[in-house]
Amino acid sequence: MSDLVLHNYYRSSTSYRVRIALEMKGLSYTYVPHHLRHGEHLEAAYLAVNPQGLVPALVLDGGTLLTQSLAIIEYLDEIAPEPPLLPKDALGRARVRMLAQMIACDIHPVNNLRVLTSLRTLFGASDEDVVNWFRHWVNEGFQPLEKILASSPATATFCHGDSPGLADICLAAQVTNNARFGVDMAPYPVISRIHAACMALPAFQKAAPQNQIDAE
Repeated sequence: MSDLVLHNYYRSSTSYRVRIALEMKGLSYTYVPHHLRHGEHLEAAYLAVNPQGLVPALVLDGGTLLTQSLAIIEYLDEIAPEPPLLPKDALGRARVRMLAQMIACDIHPVNNLRVLTSLRTLFGASDEDVVNWFRHWVNEGFQPLEKILASSPATATFCHGDSPGLADICLAAQVTNNARFGVDMAPYPVISRIHAACMALPAFQKAAPQNQIDAE
């Protein structure tokens, strides 16, 4: 039994981010699934662990709770520095965080399950409306992200240099999620190339949604 306990859902892109980081760091953990579409994250037992009722949540040895995928990943990067997920220089770290947050703060929050569910329940959105909503906000974020990546000499095999890091973790999880909604990736050749480079790595493959114990 690992000292790290990850409460997550196989299809959650934020959960996927944390799983990638854990795999990259070679950290073992106990996988605890919560089926979001069945409302298991809102049950009393899980709310006692994480009052926010969201995934992922990482429980450390002794019971300390960490939530929010970027905070969890940066914690893991500090306790297990190899391989590093952020560059050594201040400007490089700022750039990687910028790229990661363009996805994690601008795209994901308006496209997560509770927002998509609210579109249906509060505003009567159809399945087609929800899909169009999802695609719209991905494109709003990916258009500038593609331009920034394509125009920067810091972009190489991955978002920043030739080693995967925090930005690549966010990118890979988002692109994987995009496929469920049929997002056209043709306008984003650099993002697509980086995603392919990520998915060639064992850590990204092992952490992928389809390879989790609760995958359907």
